[in-house]
Order: sequence, then C-alpha cells, then structure tokens
Amino acid sequence: MDVTRKSLLIRAREGDQGAWDDLHTLYRPLIVGWLHRQSIAARDVDDLVQEIFVAVYHGLPTFNHSGREGAFRAWIRTIAMNHSCNFWRSPARRVGTPGGPDADEALRQLEDPESELWQFWEKEHDRHLLQCLLEMMEIEFEPATMQAFRRVALEGATGLEAAKELGLSVGAVYTARSRVLRRLREVAGGLIDEIP
Repeated sequence: MDVTRKSLLIRAREGDQGAWDDLHTLYRPLIVGWLHRQSIAARDVDDLVQEIFVAVYHGLPTFNHSGREGAFRAWIRTIAMNHSCNFWRSPARRVGTPGGPDADEALRQLEDPESELWQFWEKEHDRHLLQCLLEMMEIEFEPATMQAFRRVALEGATGLEAAKELGLSVGAVYTARSRVLRRLREVAGGLIDEIP
C-alpha cells in the first residue's frame, strides 16, 4: 500500500516521523484544553502534556485498534487520564493551596464517565480532529473543492445551493465532496469514528 494512502494512525504506529508530528499537532490542543478544564496551573500543563505524549509515543507501536468505535479516542484519553490522576494524587497536590484547585474534585471528575470532564473529551475529540484534519488537507485540494465539501458535507447545503454559491456545476460539487471525503477517510482511519 502506498504510504500516502495509509491512515495517519497506521503511519505513526509504523514510526513515520511526519505522521507522529501530525498526531502531536492534532492532539496537543485537545489535551491542553482538557488539562485546563481540570484547573491545572499553566506552569504544570506543558510538563504534563510532555509526559502524556511520551507515554503515547512509547505505547503507540503496540496499540491494537480493536475496530470498536472510539477505540483510539478511549486509549489516548486513558493515558491522559492516568497521568492527570498521578498529577492530582501527588503529595504536593493533596495538601492543596488556598483558593487552588481541589484534587479530590479533579480525581472524582477524572474517574466518572458521566462527568463534565469525560463528556468534554467525548464531544470535543471528533469535532476538533475533523476540523484540524480538514485544515491539514487544504493543501491537497483546490479552495473551491474544499468549500464545496464543507458546504455540502458539514453545513448541510444541497448540491444545487453549493453549486450556485461557488459557481460550479452540481456534478462538480458532488465530485468535490466525494474526493475530499475519500481522502479524509484515508487519513482519519482509526482516529475518528463518524466522518460526515
């Protein structure tokens, strides 16, 4: 199989440095946002993010995607959660600081699948990755192709509406949608479960 046609996840697992860099670019903002939601001080976020990515880097070659929906999302969340729990369980955090974040509350949120923190990860993951992957793919397609895809696949416009807005034929709009969608599925394989 041509390396450019393998999913980003497969290429990263195989040691492709460019794919690993792309995974880091995709996931870093998501993880940083998740850590901020835990009220982790800015001075600690970069160190914690680095620890999480070191664990992902070492674990990725042995990660086996089960084919179940959300397998990679759950795997990377578990790594981030374990490092966050270790952070909050450290003696320095257990003492707490006046007006600082409450370690017990953070741990409760981390361990409760119904908590706002878990729900944030679940809701934000696919939305964030889709947006970032599309931005990365913009260099592969003409602007009109990406606009047609966004209007029809993401914004719900009809092919006729998008064609009129973009000065394209209806057939060109659907061809654009199909081309971008096919490439998105190739790149996002194993990362995003539901692609529009």
